[in-house]
Amino acid sequence: MRPGICCLLTVWVASVCCVTRASGDEPPNIVIIFIDDLGYADIGSFGKNDFATPSLDRMADEGRRFTDFVTATAVCSASRAALLTGCYHRRVSIAGALGPNAKHGLSSDEVTIAELCKQKGYATACFGKWHLGHHKPFLPLQHGFDEYYGLPYSNDMWPLHPEYVDLPEGAAKRKQGYPDLPLIEGNEIVDAEVTGEDQAQLTVDYTRRAVDFINRHHDQPFFLYVPHTMVHVPLFVSDQFAGKSGCGLFGDVMMEVDWSVGEILDAIRANGIDEKTLVVFTSDNGPWLSYGDHAGSALPLREGKGTMFEGGYRVPTLMWWPGKITAGTSCDELASTIDLLPTVARLIDVPLPDHKIDGKEILELMAGIEGAVSPHEAFYCYYRGGELQAVRDRRWKLHFPHQYRTMEGQPMGGGGRPGRYRQEQIGPELFDLKNDIGETTNVADQYPDVIAYLQRHAEIARTELGDKLTDRQGSEIRPHGKLEDQGD
Repeated sequence: MRPGICCLLTVWVASVCCVTRASGDEPPNIVIIFIDDLGYADIGSFGKNDFATPSLDRMADEGRRFTDFVTATAVCSASRAALLTGCYHRRVSIAGALGPNAKHGLSSDEVTIAELCKQKGYATACFGKWHLGHHKPFLPLQHGFDEYYGLPYSNDMWPLHPEYVDLPEGAAKRKQGYPDLPLIEGNEIVDAEVTGEDQAQLTVDYTRRAVDFINRHHDQPFFLYVPHTMVHVPLFVSDQFAGKSGCGLFGDVMMEVDWSVGEILDAIRANGIDEKTLVVFTSDNGPWLSYGDHAGSALPLREGKGTMFEGGYRVPTLMWWPGKITAGTSCDELASTIDLLPTVARLIDVPLPDHKIDGKEILELMAGIEGAVSPHEAFYCYYRGGELQAVRDRRWKLHFPHQYRTMEGQPMGGGGRPGRYRQEQIGPELFDLKNDIGETTNVADQYPDVIAYLQRHAEIARTELGDKLTDRQGSEIRPHGKLEDQGD
């Protein structure tokens, strides 16, 4: 780090410390709002929509947009494990989307953001979709959270999806393979058979609990994690927003999500804690494109959820902290959800976990320090079925040969039913992301040195995390938690 940048960063961090000392030696509050399957273009400050997102637009006006902010992968459970542990999901052995039959979850040996915050006496809560193991040993209360309320996994993992869209009210038809969808509070199931009517209230319920948590803990440091069930299909919305957007159910649901963000920010302002509260708004991955009008948009990015093109893992991200993050600014440097854990650790002055993590502190990028660049020399993009599919840095992205799903040329789904993906092949292909965000032009023939450079980083990834394509096992993969090891 250059001396000038170091001095500026020290001043910025010192100003944070000054504020916290003035308010009783309390470190800053942390709020993470994590939307499910939100596309890059699905909020006003990142795209042009027919529906309004005024709360998020205001958050962008008062905060900072991150336009090259990525998840560690493009699917639910793996993405959430990466966010909370600061690790590539491959390192902590959480892959794909854990279903109702899963007998494993996030290991108790991993350290979450909530557990770091508990070291400083934080109150902690999770209201929303967990998806890191639905058995008691893996639920949030066993991973550093004081309170939990929400669905243990995705809302489509229930008997009525997607048949629900064709069923008469009250019908009891069942889809093979899924038990009834439970709602959990703490460690206990409080509703064993979630209905469509129940799902329509989830965004409201999560929001009310989040606001109540802020009101109860405004005079002590807190970490609030709100991983919304929406906008994952099947889509549901409360009566307050049904039909409000004028452009279909997806627009209605997005307006309700925007309302939720506004309620949380208003509660922070009303309690006078806005200048000591960092709020991060982001998504677990891109849109589930096969659902057509029930999915969002990743444009101008290529593809969506389930692929390691930019539309799958680059997500719209806002950070808000009045007085600390300069209003109305934007950052186009590479940063990731895995960077939140080490950044929080620095802000609240706690040591990082003893084991290896992959995230990097991004305070310079948050502060808008002139000349600040991404702390990632390389980023290992997406393991699917144990395959390393791509590696990138701040500018370049190299896809290795792999199969991917696409809706290009396919009839889109509609009304809650999906279209059918077709399979395509890519690689090796090189893209210049600074000049070709849509990954449209393969420039591999022009930059052999760049390919060699990224291949060297890929070898590091394969050595540590393995790669099925090259028959590598990986020497630094930690096990997930197993139910049989828990005595439960």
